[in-house]
Amino acid sequence: MKELVEVIARALVEKPDEVVVTETEKEGETLIELKVAPSDMGKVIGKQGRIAKAIRSVVKAAASKEEKKVVVDIQ
Repeated sequence: MKELVEVIARALVEKPDEVVVTETEKEGETLIELKVAPSDMGKVIGKQGRIAKAIRSVVKAAASKEEKKVVVDIQ
């Protein structure tokens, strides 16, 4: 899942070197934290959060195949 979020985020931003994705697992839930440059935050979130919602939907669909619960946090 981490790699999926990283590929999507790097394709969206102007500064792909500053994309940092961390993955933490606890209590059967996987937390993926996405950090981007402040100037790229709008590109990752999108108007009214549409891009962020789309990223979460793609990750959720991929996680459901593996029967896992994944939460994506954008910082």
